[in-house]
Amino acid sequence: MALQAGIVGLPNVGKSTLFNALTAADAESANYPFCTIEPNVGVVPVPDPRLHRIHKYIQTDRVIPASVEIVDIAGLVRGASKGEGLGNQFLGHIRSVDAVLHVVRCFEDGDIVHVDGSVDPIRDIETIDLELVYSDLDAAAKRLDKWSKASKGGDKDAIFHRDVAAKMVELLDAGTPLRATEWTDAELASLRDAQPITLKPVLYVCNVAEDGIGEANAFVDRVRAHAEAQGAGVVVISAQVEAELSELEEDERDEFLTDLGLTEPGLHRLARETYSLLGLATYFTAGVKEIRAWTIRSGTKAPQAAGVIHGDFERGFIRAEVFSIEDLEACGSEVALKAAGKLGVEGKQYVVRDGDVMHFRFNV
Repeated sequence: MALQAGIVGLPNVGKSTLFNALTAADAESANYPFCTIEPNVGVVPVPDPRLHRIHKYIQTDRVIPASVEIVDIAGLVRGASKGEGLGNQFLGHIRSVDAVLHVVRCFEDGDIVHVDGSVDPIRDIETIDLELVYSDLDAAAKRLDKWSKASKGGDKDAIFHRDVAAKMVELLDAGTPLRATEWTDAELASLRDAQPITLKPVLYVCNVAEDGIGEANAFVDRVRAHAEAQGAGVVVISAQVEAELSELEEDERDEFLTDLGLTEPGLHRLARETYSLLGLATYFTAGVKEIRAWTIRSGTKAPQAAGVIHGDFERGFIRAEVFSIEDLEACGSEVALKAAGKLGVEGKQYVVRDGDVMHFRFNV
């Protein structure tokens, strides 16, 4: 599944530094606005210790984790929805992603210029949110005009789309993000056609100073309170630390993490939280060629899960053979697991559980 999360925020909050660390890419990072002009895209693995648990009992040539595509989008400024700072171009990039990673500066540093002259994370969040609302409002107004004209003849579908567009305009005009409201499935199908930015789930990424990891931070506390009120998540990370970690060898990286009092890089938490934010689950396939994590939406049934591997698997689906990692560990091998009756045989209505190990049987 080509799932994307877009990194957004004001200029100079650490977006490109974080992106560089995430992807080991060469996205330009500089102490001035708009150094990122075109969105950079990187594929970020989702760390999952369950892969290594499977590999302990099933030997294979390679182990492939799930992944999320991260898009680094240039810094937005006040007035972006009206074209300030090439804003319209950048807002267009955000519309194509599945979720938004909103990087918020939560540290003081006189050497790094803040676009508004001072550090205030809530003001910064509100600046970005307002520009996204304005951008959606413009699109919703055009959509309302379109469907209002189409509905004059009494067409029921046109009337429905008109009413959804009117609801969008009313909410956005009040400054309310579309994700803050309940929508029916039919309404969601209608408004998603407009690719509204404020419907996308948001994860706030608090960028703290290198010496601020694990320390009390009033800026972070304010962001947490704001996120809780919105039903959004928060990850605290130091983009600078992650950038330094990305340049180290594994043994040096472990030593550095230990010195900082950390058990894993912050990027691992960010990748997992992004994965969770998108409402995803993982199942695994395991054989002599590879052990691999596959990404599905939570609640996906077996044939559709098979289709993630190849469309032929879904079209010709016969059954799925399923076992748990815990049963594999208890039995010690797939052969022993099967002999113990721990290998389930499931049909088309089986809802795949996060962590299932699966073999699919299908007709070509």
